[in-house]
Order: sequence, then C-alpha cells, then structure tokens
Amino acid sequence: MSEKVLYFAYGSNMSTKWLLSRVPSAKCVGRAKLLNKRLVFNKKSKDGSGKANLVDSPGDIVLGVLYEIDPLEINKLDGAEDGYQRVTVEVVTDQGHSVKAQVYFSSQLTDDPRPYIWYKDLMVKGAIEHQLPKSYQGYLERPPSKDDE
Repeated sequence: MSEKVLYFAYGSNMSTKWLLSRVPSAKCVGRAKLLNKRLVFNKKSKDGSGKANLVDSPGDIVLGVLYEIDPLEINKLDGAEDGYQRVTVEVVTDQGHSVKAQVYFSSQLTDDPRPYIWYKDLMVKGAIEHQLPKSYQGYLERPPSKDDE
C-alpha cells in the first residue's frame, strides 16, 4: 500500500465535510501551522470572488488542519483546486514536530479580494470544528466579504 499524502488545509478544506466531498479518503490527523506566511483572499476565482491564498510574510503564521489523503486521490484534489499549484512545505504540528505536507497557493490574483460570505463562513466553521484559537477564528471573520449573486 502506498504511503498517505499529508495535506495542510488552511481555507475551505479545513471543513472535514467539505474536503470529504472532494476526496473521500481524507482523514484528519491534527492541527498544524505554516510559518512565515499569511492568509489572504487574493486568489482570483472564476466566480468573481477572492479565495484563500498564501503570501510570504516573515514572522506571520497560518493555522490549519493536517489531513492524510490516499495518494490515488491527490489528483482529485488537484482538479478541485483549479488555479492553484500544489507544493511541498514544512509545517509544525501541535506536538511541535516539523513535517512535510502538500499545500496549495495561487499566482492568479484578483483586484477584488473579497470572498463570498458563504466561503468565509465555511472557513470559520472549519476553524471552529478543529478548535483553532478563537483569535484566529476572529482573524478569518474580519476581512470584508460579499454576497454571492
């Protein structure tokens, strides 16, 4: 059997239910943090909204959820994450271990970095589900958002 792929989710895929609808093999293995990055909503989406993305930001931290995914399903996730590139990064688990994980980022940027309200709510629900700190939940709630037409 092939070794599972570790995947660091920081956007809508923090929601286990949402991620399972994309890759049924996903299994949460805990929380993690990505150092020297910042979460922004500047990824250009086909639907006209801003989606979660990562930017370099020395000293900042992005919190998220670490999942194991069957390697045969990683291509399904690649397809669902249209406009993103998958790269390997080092994240730090709650136990303080550094591990290599897959993460998605995009260089396709928008001039209107407002996510849809439902998208931002999905991220916040994922953060609550995985008990990310309340201060971080607040950070996810703060950016301006817009209605989905």
